[in-house]
Amino acid sequence: MSKPDYYTVAYLADHEIPEIFDTGKHLIYSSPATLAFNSPGAQGFGVKRAGLSIPGSVMLIVSPGCCGRNTSAITVNDVYKNRYFYYLMDETDIITGRHLPKIKEAVKEIVDFLDQKPSVVMICITCVDALLGTDMERVSRECEAYAHVKVRPCYMYALTREGRRPPMVHVRESLYSLLESLPKDVHTVNLLGYFAPLNDDCELYDYLHKMGLTTINELSRMESYDAFLEMAHANFNLILHPEARAAAKDLRERLNIGDIELTRFYTIDFIHRQYQAFAHALGSSIDDTKDYQTLKERIEQAHYHARLAIGETCNLDPIEAALALSLYGFDVKEIYCTINDTQKQYLNMLKKISPETKVYCNNEPTMLYYDNEAEDLDFTIGKDAAFYHPDLPNIPFNEDVQPFGYQGVSLLLDRIEEVLS
Repeated sequence: MSKPDYYTVAYLADHEIPEIFDTGKHLIYSSPATLAFNSPGAQGFGVKRAGLSIPGSVMLIVSPGCCGRNTSAITVNDVYKNRYFYYLMDETDIITGRHLPKIKEAVKEIVDFLDQKPSVVMICITCVDALLGTDMERVSRECEAYAHVKVRPCYMYALTREGRRPPMVHVRESLYSLLESLPKDVHTVNLLGYFAPLNDDCELYDYLHKMGLTTINELSRMESYDAFLEMAHANFNLILHPEARAAAKDLRERLNIGDIELTRFYTIDFIHRQYQAFAHALGSSIDDTKDYQTLKERIEQAHYHARLAIGETCNLDPIEAALALSLYGFDVKEIYCTINDTQKQYLNMLKKISPETKVYCNNEPTMLYYDNEAEDLDFTIGKDAAFYHPDLPNIPFNEDVQPFGYQGVSLLLDRIEEVLS
């Protein structure tokens, strides 16, 4: 029987990243990837759920029936009830594009049908229109003029996942494009990146307040469209996820709102240094001594030594998290993920303490032959890791509410200790 391809951390640290980790260069094995499937009826934020992050918004899904069908599962949820509408394309539409002039009529019909006018209509289109080359920016402008409502496009294009503007990058840019220029408030900051808020216990809120930032905006906490528009008052944007960079760039160029990016780490020394650098950049200070020392003492006293495997369908970077857990005493046997150049620095550090850790590409076809008895493990992190080791205790760690900073590390250790106990 064939065996799945893998590379050791030591090899990856010393060589160019092999092509199997570039999912744009080979066939994709979708079984574990499907665990991260972001249909509105599934956990997580895909384009169709993220597109309704604006309060009072609705969505028109323009697609063949097969693409729109999986959305119906979420209509039982009161949050999304009466917010999804459909324009189902037939074969003639796909061949001729005759549906395009009718989209504006569908938008107007939605606006006229609803008792309360929507704040914005998001038009979600699929790979069919990508292949047709549809100019959805133009279509959206026509819809706005015809139906007298804000209209923005969002693209459920699997074809562009490896491109310059993947769907989850574009949907963030599309949402924040609704913001219009307002006077700046030096005490206001926006947190950009996630479609759910940070955990209420996250220390970042406290640090920002102590730096004089009295108003901390997150899209997911906006209760009305007018409240969302107030985000344009921000003095700067704090980027918490790389997929928000394009949106931040647009806000910088259109509204003159600057930005700073923070990375989610699970290595406490990285967290400490990042907070200090962040405060220095703003000409301020952050006293994180108590949070840092408390967590450091907890780790030192715990004497962690359990064996585990880490996947990527969770709220962490699996390579950086593997480095953090290895530093804390855990034995990370396997990692399942794709790899990019930014993770090289983590691989170089991980090589020094766990060089033989195996790294598999989640989407590589030889994963069909993965043997779940290949390693003696105590637990796994991530739904994809659970797929490969179904008989082991698992920590999904992929809730909507986002962990960050010291709070994120503490939460992860809490989950691990629960499993080990």
